[in-house]
This record gives sequence, C-alpha cells and structure tokens, in this order.
Amino acid sequence: MDTILYSYQYLIFFYAFSLVVIYTSLAVLAFYKLTQLVAKKSSDTEKIFRESPFIPGISIIAPAFNEETSIINNVISMMTVNYPTFEVVIVNDGSKDNTLQLLIDNFEMVETTYAYVEKIKTKPFKRIFKSTNPEYSRLIVVDKENGGTKADASNAGVNVAKYPYFICTDVDCVLDREALSKMILPIISTKTRVIAVGATMRMVNSCKVENGVMVETRLPTRIFPLYQEIEYLRSYLIGKLGFSTINAVHNVSGGLGLFDKEIAIGAGGYDPLSHAEDMDMTTRMIAYMINYQKEYKIDQVPETCCWTEGPPSFRVLNRQRTRWARGLFQIFSVHRKYLFNRKFRKLGLISFPYIFIYEFLAPIIEMLGYIVTIYLLLVGGINWDTAFLMLFFAYVFGVSLSLTTLLYERLLEHRFKNREYVRLILFCLVEPFIYHPLIVFFNIRGYIDYLTKRDFEWGTMTRQGSQDNKSDKQKGLSTQTIAQ
Repeated sequence: MDTILYSYQYLIFFYAFSLVVIYTSLAVLAFYKLTQLVAKKSSDTEKIFRESPFIPGISIIAPAFNEETSIINNVISMMTVNYPTFEVVIVNDGSKDNTLQLLIDNFEMVETTYAYVEKIKTKPFKRIFKSTNPEYSRLIVVDKENGGTKADASNAGVNVAKYPYFICTDVDCVLDREALSKMILPIISTKTRVIAVGATMRMVNSCKVENGVMVETRLPTRIFPLYQEIEYLRSYLIGKLGFSTINAVHNVSGGLGLFDKEIAIGAGGYDPLSHAEDMDMTTRMIAYMINYQKEYKIDQVPETCCWTEGPPSFRVLNRQRTRWARGLFQIFSVHRKYLFNRKFRKLGLISFPYIFIYEFLAPIIEMLGYIVTIYLLLVGGINWDTAFLMLFFAYVFGVSLSLTTLLYERLLEHRFKNREYVRLILFCLVEPFIYHPLIVFFNIRGYIDYLTKRDFEWGTMTRQGSQDNKSDKQKGLSTQTIAQ
C-alpha cells in the first residue's frame, strides 16, 4: 500500500506540473494572437466588406425543443444581424409546448412547398413554413419529428440551408449584430481552407436585451451563471485561442460555430446519436480533411459574438454538466482510434491526448485524490508542510490563470464596469473551493450515467427568457427592427 501511495503522489506531481506548463504555454500563445488582433482591430473587417463583392452567404441554424419562453425574442436577435446575405433556419424538433405556434403567429407563417433534399439522414421531416410578410423573408421554420438529440435537428437544418457556410447556434442565444462579419473574416482573409470558426460566448443572464439586440452587458447576479462567465472566458480566451494559434482547436462550440457546409456534409454531418455533437462534428471534419490529404484550418475569434443563458440553479447546472460529461465519454468511445495516432497529425498527437489526459481523466484523478487524502488523514500519513505548499501553489496558479483571463478580456473588449471586475476577481478567489468541486462531481456522475446507459433527452435546460421577450406581442414589436 505504501508503494502504491508513494507512486501515486509522484504521478500527481508530474501531472500537475505538466498541466502548469501546458496552460502557461496556452496563455502565452493566446496573448500573442490577442495582441495581433488588437493591433488590426475591426478596420480590416470594414475594409473587406466595403471593397469585396464576393462575401459568402451564411445560414443560421437553430434547433428548438420546448423553447416557448425565449423563442420569439431570440429569433429576432438572429434576424437583426448586420450581414449582407444570410437566412435563419429554425428547426422545431417535435416541441411539446407552444414553440411552433408562437413562431407561426408572430412571424405570419404558412406551410409551403419546398424541395427538401435529405443530404444527411434525420428523423422524419414534416413540413416547412415561410412568412407571408416580406419583412421576415429570411426566416424558414422546419418542423420534424423529435430526434432525441440536438444533432438530429441540426442535420435537418443543414439539409435546408442554401448557403455555403452555416452557423449552428441555440435559440436561447443572443447574437452580436456583427457576429457573422467577425466569424467570416478568418475564412475570406486566408488562402488555407478554413473549415470551422468558433467565437467567444458569454452569459446573457442579467444583461439588458431589447427587441433581440444586446443593449447593455451586465455581470450575472446569480452565483452559477457568474462562475460560468469566468469559466467561459477562461476556456475561450486562453484555451481555444491558444490552440488556434497552432491550428489544434479540438472543439467548436455547439452554442456558436461557423462551418463549411460542403465539408460538414462530406464528413457525414452531426452524429444523431451523439450527446457531444459539437466535438463529434469537429473531430470528423478534421479526420475527413486528413484522410483526403487536404490542408485545413480551424480558427477562433476572441471577440464576444454571442450571449447564452447560463444554468441559474444547482439542478439545471447538474443536468447541463452531466450531459457534457457523458458526451465526452462518448467521444472517446466512438473516436478512440484517433487517440495517439500519428496518422491524424495534430488531432491524434496534440488535441485528443490533451482532451483525454487533462479534461476526461482530470475529474477521475481529482476524485481519487480526495479519496487518498481522506485515507491519509485517517492513518496520519500526510506531510503537512509539503501538502500545504503544493495546495498553495495549485491555488495560486489557478487563480492567476483566471485573473489573466480577466486581463485579456479587459484589453480586448472591457465590457464590464470597474466594480464588476472587482466582483469577478473575488469570485475567482473562491471558485476552487465552491464551483470547481461541484463540476468534478457532475463529471463523475455523467461518466456513471454513460456507463450505466441511463436514458437521456436533450432540451432539459430550463429557460427563463429575457424580460422583454414575454411581452413582445403586447408591446407591438415593429418589423422595422428586422428590416434595418
């Protein structure tokens, strides 16, 4: 037993040390790319859109399942983006509430004939609706049988999409008006084929939204969305931005991702059985390009392009994170052939090993650490001087990483007031003791759910919706908002 514990402690030391090296490297790479982007800023975007007549069209695809509390306001958000050529495809995935009827009533929609071509197989397609009002000509609503996952609904949207690129998002999201312009820029400004682009997402909780447009960014007032604000910024501004510098992005978020439609269809679309459809799609698109020996790139836009509603309670956070965890387990069950496989280059030797060792195994290692610590406490086997030193170092590094993220955000966008930054800093200081242990617990529970094949349906996220969303009809929402 002593030998096992001794070996385990050395394993933990080298694991933690490698984690420090990796995250420090990612922070440096992210800072390098951030400084380049800040120097160029948005003038390049304006110049390209002013001078080029060849800006590609984009289809915005948003699956909807029981989204009656937020559907209208968020569809308006999608239709008010500032981009020359786009459409909005809402996929009603067998909703049991009034989602479809609200869309029909608010946007003056009628069933229409449509040449639906099933490029990717989905659950049975029922019908398509388009508006009789020219102001809503960009909107298409697809009605289909429930497929059990967001992936199946997304595939139906891809089948309908008419433009060469599509953005997959959630109907609870509020898009920045310049989101499409920012996300298409990496595609039209490089010779290498960019097959996907991600962008920073943040919490819409407590923000001021009017007629589907973000008016004022505010820090979430509830605890769990506030912690997710920190977590999202850390993931996007250090993790994904750092990996994009070496073209090793392993996941384009399902909440907001821009994809090359031809490559997505060639790779088979979203896996309808997947509970991690975003990572699954990204993985198969990369593998598709490598198998056909084609050069590719996946980029990350650091600017905030989307706001999403974060889980407001323990119960909803539990549902979200257990779903993510079981999805991650599913990824390595389905795509294990890529792990440490040099044939798949950065995917097999950088991206997948990183996800497996530092994201998939991390909760298991931490849980074992808690068990070992309890055992050592009982037998009096803890060297307190060494233990406190290691814990202090881990705590300082973790907090420093979060504070670095806030610094990057302030340099790039500076969306919060000074007192809100102070509040974020205070929450960064206590995050390792409150929020992080919960995430470990939810991950372990998700793994167990996957192994025990516990039934699961997508769409369990409880939406609260923005305040003005519930009274849009009463306020006589003007179609001029969409026409602008």
